[in-house]
Amino acid sequence: MDSGSDRSGWGTRVLRAWGGNSAHRLYSVVVFVLLASLDNVAIGLVPPLYGPIAGSLDVPQRMIGLVTAASFLVSAVAAVAWAYVGDRTNRKPLLMVGTLLWAAGTAGSGLAGGYATFLAAQLLAAVGLGAVGSVGFSVVTDLISPRRRGLVMSFWGLSQGVGTLAGTLTGGLLGATDWRRPFLLLSVVGLVATVAYLFTYDVRRGQSEPELVDALAAGADYDYRISRADLPRILDRRTNRWLILQGLTAQAAFGSLVWLPVLFAERAEQQGYSAATAVVVGSVFATLFQLGGVFSIVGGLAGDALQRRTPRGRALVAAVGILAAVPFYVVLFFVPISIDVPDGAGTGAVVGAVLSSVVTEPTVGLSLLTAVFALALTSANSPNWFALIADVNPPEHRGTVYSLGNLVNGVGRAAGNGLVGVVFHGLRAAFPPPLNYAVGLAAFQLFFVPTGIMYWLASRTSPRDIDTVHTLLHDRANRL
Repeated sequence: MDSGSDRSGWGTRVLRAWGGNSAHRLYSVVVFVLLASLDNVAIGLVPPLYGPIAGSLDVPQRMIGLVTAASFLVSAVAAVAWAYVGDRTNRKPLLMVGTLLWAAGTAGSGLAGGYATFLAAQLLAAVGLGAVGSVGFSVVTDLISPRRRGLVMSFWGLSQGVGTLAGTLTGGLLGATDWRRPFLLLSVVGLVATVAYLFTYDVRRGQSEPELVDALAAGADYDYRISRADLPRILDRRTNRWLILQGLTAQAAFGSLVWLPVLFAERAEQQGYSAATAVVVGSVFATLFQLGGVFSIVGGLAGDALQRRTPRGRALVAAVGILAAVPFYVVLFFVPISIDVPDGAGTGAVVGAVLSSVVTEPTVGLSLLTAVFALALTSANSPNWFALIADVNPPEHRGTVYSLGNLVNGVGRAAGNGLVGVVFHGLRAAFPPPLNYAVGLAAFQLFFVPTGIMYWLASRTSPRDIDTVHTLLHDRANRL
């Protein structure tokens, strides 16, 4: 009996050591961040391949755009349910199930023989994607101290942006001759990701909060869980309202940007290039022009720094960034680009020619500079939105608040992605392609204006809500 007890105690000590050391914590953070990136790879695969998929499935291109819009919406709705369950139970199994679902849906998309099958597979993938975003956010906030939330959340947001870029690039390059290939490849990566989850440890809820550190170190357990009675309280926090509502307009603008590869592909075709070459050109240009997203790290650092000076800091950084970006976006869509690539050549040769054109073609260099400024400014939105949700909500509410915000984001993105396709079609009579795409995209960037205003309003309400959370956690720590 004693021997068995010793073995059990030894096993427990090993698990605690593995679960509590810095290497395991770092591994867990890296896994969560990388898998957030993979989710967005799945989202970014479809837009560069609208033309080939539509041709293969024998439907108009805008019907594939509507699939993307529907996927955004389904993912956002599913995320609410996933997050609520995650705020009440063990989060690790939910993340694994969600990953398996999007991997299965992605594989089904690559194997689809008709439009209905493709739609069903994409919606299945969307259900799984809803889990990884919302539940993963809740876990990551429990690993980060409030002082560094902006910085670490910038990596979280950056991983999603990089994932979208990787999806755009993967779809355009691997799918230029066979659109099914990137879907099948990503589904295999999803299975590997599920295995990676097995070796992450179960993060304790609230473990990063300064008010709770001593109580948890003494062996107490933060056992507060969300209930349906908490939902009205969540919406009573005024900062939550602005953080949730801003997504409606912000994502209408961001959602329209998935058509960037199409805009540049149309420009290539207008200059006489074949459809296959134009797809590669559009994908590479769209990827290059979104590199400004890496400056989300600067936005996160700026939010952290200003937040230490004033509790309005994060929201003010996001407001200024969003509003200042609008004119740069408008310029980007209308700057003419002279494309000089070897038509019909291999993918590598086309990619090399596009990259060299950044230096050799002044119009390409100017467009890239404009895009970097635009993306750099709007990237301040993401890390500060994530950090503000964590700042103004107790640990057991964060996944649900994130998912509610993500639901509104999904509605806005679906509207932006779906309606802009209709707008492009309607503009064709007055503006022949690719000008119709430029005019439509420019008009949708005006949705950033109300977004910036809502962040400014959030800057006025956040100080009181942050103070309320600090007081609540301090009181709970004393009871624990």
